[in-house]
Amino acid sequence: MLSRPKPGESEVDLLRFQSQFLAAGAAPAVQLVKKGSRRSANANPDQPLLQDHRDTVMLDSLPDLPPALVPAPPKRAKPSPGHSLADNEDAEERLNRHDQHITAVLTKIIERDTSSVAVNLPVPSGVAFPPVFHRSQGRQRKPTVSGKRSIFAQEIAARRVSEASVPPGRGVVSTVDPPEGAVTCESLTPREKYHQLPWGSHNFQGPHLVTGKGLRGQEAEQEAQTIHEENMARLQAMTSEEILQEQQRLLAQLDPSLVAFLRSRSCTREQAEEKVTEEQRPGGPSVEVVGEEPIMSTSSSEARQEEEPEPGAPALALPVAPNKEWLHMDTIELDKLHWTQDLPPLRRQQTQERMQARFSLQGELLAPDVDLPTHLGLHHHGEEAERAGYSLQELFHLTRSQVSQQRALALHVLAQVISRAQSGEFGDRLAGSVLHLLLDAGFLFLLRFSLDDRVDGVIAAAVRALRALLVVPGDEELLDSTFSWYHGALVFPLMPSQQDKEDEDEDEEPSGEKAKKKSPEEGNRPPSDLARHDVIKGLLATNLLPRLRYVLEVTCPGPSVVLDILAVLIRLARHSLESATRVLECPRLIETVVREFLPTSWSPIGIGPTPSLHKVPCAAAMKLLRVLASAGRNIASRLLSSFDLRSCLCRFIAEAPQELTLPPEEAEMLNTEAFRLWAVAASYGQGGDLYRELYPVLIGALQVMPKELSFQPPQPLSMQRIASLLTVLTQLTLAASSTTCKPSSDSAKASLLDTPSLVTWTQVSGLQPLVEPCLRQTLKLLPRPEMWSALGPVPTACLLFLDAYYQAWSRQPDLCPEDWLQDTERLSEELLLPLLSQPALGSLWDSLGRCSLLCNPQSCAPAPEALRSLVSLGCTGGCPPLSLAGSASPFPVLTSLLCLFNTLARIHKGLCGQLATVLAAPGLQNYFLQCLAPGAAPPLTAFSAWALRHEYHLQYLALILAQRAATLQPLPATSAALHHGVALALLSRLLPGSEHLAHELLLSCVFRLEFLPERAAGGPEAADFSDQLSLGSSRDPGCGRGVLLAQACQDLPSIRSCYLTHCSLAQPSLKASQALYRGELQQIPALLLPLPKEPLLPTDWPFLPLVHLYHQASDAPSGVPTADTVGTAMRALQWVLVLESWRPQALWAVPPAARLARLMCIFLVDSELFRETPIQGLVAALLARLCQPEILQKLNLDCPLPGLASFPDLYANFLEHFEAVSFGDHLFGAVVLFPLQRRFSVNLRLTLFGEHVGALRALGLPLTQLPVSLECYTEPPEDNLALLQLYFRALVTSALRPHWCPVLYAVTVAHINSFIFSQDPKSSDEVKAARRSMLQKTWLLADEGLRQHLLHYKLPNSTLPEGFELYPQLPPLRQQYLQRLTSGMPQNGVLETEYSCYG
Repeated sequence: MLSRPKPGESEVDLLRFQSQFLAAGAAPAVQLVKKGSRRSANANPDQPLLQDHRDTVMLDSLPDLPPALVPAPPKRAKPSPGHSLADNEDAEERLNRHDQHITAVLTKIIERDTSSVAVNLPVPSGVAFPPVFHRSQGRQRKPTVSGKRSIFAQEIAARRVSEASVPPGRGVVSTVDPPEGAVTCESLTPREKYHQLPWGSHNFQGPHLVTGKGLRGQEAEQEAQTIHEENMARLQAMTSEEILQEQQRLLAQLDPSLVAFLRSRSCTREQAEEKVTEEQRPGGPSVEVVGEEPIMSTSSSEARQEEEPEPGAPALALPVAPNKEWLHMDTIELDKLHWTQDLPPLRRQQTQERMQARFSLQGELLAPDVDLPTHLGLHHHGEEAERAGYSLQELFHLTRSQVSQQRALALHVLAQVISRAQSGEFGDRLAGSVLHLLLDAGFLFLLRFSLDDRVDGVIAAAVRALRALLVVPGDEELLDSTFSWYHGALVFPLMPSQQDKEDEDEDEEPSGEKAKKKSPEEGNRPPSDLARHDVIKGLLATNLLPRLRYVLEVTCPGPSVVLDILAVLIRLARHSLESATRVLECPRLIETVVREFLPTSWSPIGIGPTPSLHKVPCAAAMKLLRVLASAGRNIASRLLSSFDLRSCLCRFIAEAPQELTLPPEEAEMLNTEAFRLWAVAASYGQGGDLYRELYPVLIGALQVMPKELSFQPPQPLSMQRIASLLTVLTQLTLAASSTTCKPSSDSAKASLLDTPSLVTWTQVSGLQPLVEPCLRQTLKLLPRPEMWSALGPVPTACLLFLDAYYQAWSRQPDLCPEDWLQDTERLSEELLLPLLSQPALGSLWDSLGRCSLLCNPQSCAPAPEALRSLVSLGCTGGCPPLSLAGSASPFPVLTSLLCLFNTLARIHKGLCGQLATVLAAPGLQNYFLQCLAPGAAPPLTAFSAWALRHEYHLQYLALILAQRAATLQPLPATSAALHHGVALALLSRLLPGSEHLAHELLLSCVFRLEFLPERAAGGPEAADFSDQLSLGSSRDPGCGRGVLLAQACQDLPSIRSCYLTHCSLAQPSLKASQALYRGELQQIPALLLPLPKEPLLPTDWPFLPLVHLYHQASDAPSGVPTADTVGTAMRALQWVLVLESWRPQALWAVPPAARLARLMCIFLVDSELFRETPIQGLVAALLARLCQPEILQKLNLDCPLPGLASFPDLYANFLEHFEAVSFGDHLFGAVVLFPLQRRFSVNLRLTLFGEHVGALRALGLPLTQLPVSLECYTEPPEDNLALLQLYFRALVTSALRPHWCPVLYAVTVAHINSFIFSQDPKSSDEVKAARRSMLQKTWLLADEGLRQHLLHYKLPNSTLPEGFELYPQLPPLRQQYLQRLTSGMPQNGVLETEYSCYG
């Protein structure tokens, strides 16, 4: 067997071993296989792998000399595009030619001489491989002085020893004590220090900046000394002032950054020398300068002193001197010891410059000049080391630390910062939004990554930060406290609207990219793109739900983490139906929540903090199920059937809260949430079987309710539990009223409906005697505001139960109506009517205006940290007491009281008049007047939509009660007009989800003759008298506005049917809303309302029939029958005329320009509609209303109009239609002339005189029928030169004649006369030349009448046939001006041929 090579054997031995191996013919131990080249284009993959032939080494084939090294071809830089280099151009000359800076003179480079540098060639050896370096040999050759040293440290030490062999420079820092009388450096000002420099000293011989490094030794010193002597000679020949002046000139020419660098380098050098000297001389606090001692050292020696400080004199003022004997302190690197120094002094901010925000460990924003001690741990950062606190960037950096405690700390601080930002604590102290900045920086995905951490502490901190970001605590408290209000369980989804997403797309992306991104489905979009528009969708796209389930089920976190996760899940469920469905369908998530946090049996919990919430009932888990059930009836059904929630509800409702072995507050909240979950299920007609099982428990709870209400003061949690119990009973009572449901004709729909409720009327009929005493007991506390506020929603829940009770009683077909009629009379006489006379109730009505959101729109301004992509109610700090959602709000009680009054008035019409006296309360009247006052509407946010919905409930119920009373006895005129105005305003404000209310308003209040007292109070006659008093009105009294108004009042039923057709709402939404408000539980799809993007009806809803006619005519001009078109247009115009005349505040939200545009649609529908006599009269009356001075001054055709892309485009289309079908109709012509007034855009007049000159022949409207005064067209004088030239051309070419278009003829003559005789010195040369030319052409006109009009025009006068007055003789100034310009010119018809081309 052949032996392996050993150390020390030469190449000859290796060749001998090879010969022996080849002679033996033994098989090699390794098979070498050559694979085909992957880069080979013709490689065949099916060809088998070939085995290489054996490789042998022959010395004969080796050359005697190594091959010559051929250098690679030089690389040529590619020129930049647009800057090609010439082949014959020298690059150095090109640089010198373009370099014009002073540094081109100061930076002359002398190439380093390397001729004397020794070149070390490799040393040949007789062994096959280079010798291996052994550390033991290295230590023997280079013994260290201070113990073990690394190889890197040994190499550094060897390099320093070799550098130390170079002779040092001349500069030496003086350590000699100064003589007496010497001036120290600290006692001099900078200018005095400069004058003390020894410019003339012979001892200052060494150069400071120029060292000659890179040249030969003697040449370097000689060249540097020569340059230094030249500099010194030049300085000695200059005075101090010249030196300073030259210094300033050089500083101005040099780069400021270079100057700053040199100065900082000099300061650092001086400080290091001072510190070294202080250490060497214990008694000297500063470096002292004397006249004969050099003060600067060479750069080489200085650098060497910085790199190799003496052990006893470190260059830095360290708190502890380092010792080489310490671990890892063999080589002292001073740069890495800077952090051990004392912090620099805190810089005081002297300007208003913004500084980086820094936060404490509790998330507090620290002031820039706050000085905090270092032991608080707020100074561990590099930037601005003297300032306490950490910036967001530093906290982000800390979240990526390898130390888990640091990651957890950073997430904890960020969570605190977010909580304080959402609470508005920072206010205006920060520039911009913290939440915007965090989300833009990727904080959302940082939290998601942190949830995947292996350390429990980091997961807990990430969950806490996620809750701080998503969940606003005040939002949940608000929604929970208002659950028992009138339809309080119905909420809007907390998700961004599509309009917000489109606005962000328009702001951030071009239109092309936006179209590309809208086309794919959201499931294919990346989470980052989803999160930019919707944070919740972005999180759900990152598989957040499975991770939260894993944390709950596997890691078993602590109680705080469990509560945080449940709060996050509740927020996700409130987002939308889609999010709630994903939470429900997440594998094992709801099973884990029910199994771990809603067990029916658990170990008793002692006093103190709970170590774990697993296998312990948790109120937050019950609330999560309740929020999920509110998202849809199918989800509620699945929860009840698949997760055995019936047993859970029975378990937590059967026992009183004080009997549950849980903490008292948790037991109260758990019992309350169980009632609320049952109430949500009962809202769909589900869970009725539990009523029979829990009937004794409910009766017992009602029996002890008066005792709980008598506690002083009432406990808030107990009041919430009582209100939730009453809400359950209310829903069960409504379920009893719908046991006999009507069979549906649609089999598919019938299959979706649940079975009828198992609750019957006999089971709930005995509840009213137990609830009514509780109501009486609570109403006794009404005069005591503090006790009344402490009751919370209990009085509201009692009133709503009585409303549902009498509503269900009246629906029972088998019972005698006399029974409930007598009971309603008893309730009214004993309780309700005495309540109306109480002063305390009047104070509630008086506080409506103070708590109203409509009357105080500034109270719902968006929070400074509000995000479009993360919707919240913004109730972090809670609601003020005097607000709609505050503790002293009158809205919940008054709304429920009006609801009960409406039910009683519906089933017992004899009580309607007595109960309607509540509408005469002064507070309610003042509240309605404030709602109708002109002002800014509150912005549509999540909170405003929620609050306005409850406010609209009160207004609607009051209007329905007023309508019921008006059918029996006429209301006072002022009250009827006020209620009608409120109904009109409410109709245009209702939000999605209130379709039933809008439909009922259209059916009952809006088109009621009882709400139009002007009809019987002489309103039509007053309208005619007003029109006769207005200027320029010569209308026939037989067809005046009064007659039209009287006819409109007679046609109100037809008008109502017209608007019911054209203002129809979506049928699915209308049916869902009707089921909610009518108590049809089997047909309620969900308690989650539609997204409130905008109101149900537009603000210009009275014009909707006209707009629909215009669109139908545009799509299919011949598809609309003439009779329907005339009838629809007439009904719409009648109603608009009624509103314009008697309810003008209903159209305040519609700009006058928009009203004009809607009227123009009448003429664009077809060619015959505007000729109908009723249409003519109505349009003329409405146009006259627009011409009123108070409306005319608000008319602005240049602003954007709702539903209209561009008014000039509409007007151009209007002119085309006028030319085609008008046939000189005067009303059509009046509408064409209306936008041509001088105050409106000149583009409209240019459109007529430039593109539609032919329309001038059909504008035969007489001057006496012009709806506005002629001065509106003639004042101020026209200043647009192009339009004036068009005016003059139309007059000269006879395209505009007085008998064709008398109005515009008078207007053009007035403007041309004003222009040709204007002598404004500020006019441009072009205008002056045009004025002179036009006057000369006017003088040469052949038409004597036109020439006379243009030259002798005086004033507009619509009573004259021409429309203006003429001078009998020109004034002297005009006569002189005319003679000066026309002297020597003949007066004949020379202009006929010049303008013949225009004819």
